[in-house]
Amino acid sequence: MSRGKFEVIDTHCHLDFKNFNKDRDEVIRRALDAGVTTMINSGIDLKTNRKTLELAKKYDFIRPTLGLNPNGLGETTDAEVAATLEQIRSHAEEIVGVGEAGLDYYRCPDEKGRVRQREVFGKVVELARGLDLPQVIHARLAEDEAFDMVKDLNKVVFHCYSGTVGTMREALDRGFYISLATVVCKSAQHQVLARQVPLDRLLIETDSPFLSPKRGRNEPAYVLDGLSLIARIKDLPAEDVAKATTANARRIFNL
Repeated sequence: MSRGKFEVIDTHCHLDFKNFNKDRDEVIRRALDAGVTTMINSGIDLKTNRKTLELAKKYDFIRPTLGLNPNGLGETTDAEVAATLEQIRSHAEEIVGVGEAGLDYYRCPDEKGRVRQREVFGKVVELARGLDLPQVIHARLAEDEAFDMVKDLNKVVFHCYSGTVGTMREALDRGFYISLATVVCKSAQHQVLARQVPLDRLLIETDSPFLSPKRGRNEPAYVLDGLSLIARIKDLPAEDVAKATTANARRIFNL
């Protein structure tokens, strides 16, 4: 274990993003010093998937998921979608999950774009099913539809969940995992979710460089901020939440 008080896993971050180009090694060191023993780095397209694989080869405590985020589909050709799916398939032995991928209606108000999101996500879901890997979902203002598309899968993580308690309970009833990001430190909605999600289905993440609990850029070390608040909300020792979320991450991602 590192010098941190608890062993924790940041189940979703983007250390390959340019936000970390100037101090990536220092960011990683701060995470390890804080007790973050594993960081799951999530690719979102061909380029970031490739960088994610490179990071995972360089650092044995960084584990990769490869995905196809819905927000870039407007500029992504069908050939690039097919190439990304093949990229994921060809690296199936190296990754711990498929995603992030899903539906984002917040950034896509037109129905034509939403139809394409559903078509592409359907292909990703079938790939995750065939590979028998966890499906890591990005869903925003589309949690219900995303759930309907994955409800017959066995391994699902709702990354940075922001939907209703009702949909969350449906997902929990299917045995899925709910990941809460560090935005919980600033969002009353997410604090309600934190109170409701059972400990044996909870994951924690930063989604760095986004959703920082502090001013400026987020980073994996800050996952401890989310952990501490969730523990207070649940009236549990932080160590209990750390142990449970770490065990959950190891289980679903086969770490």
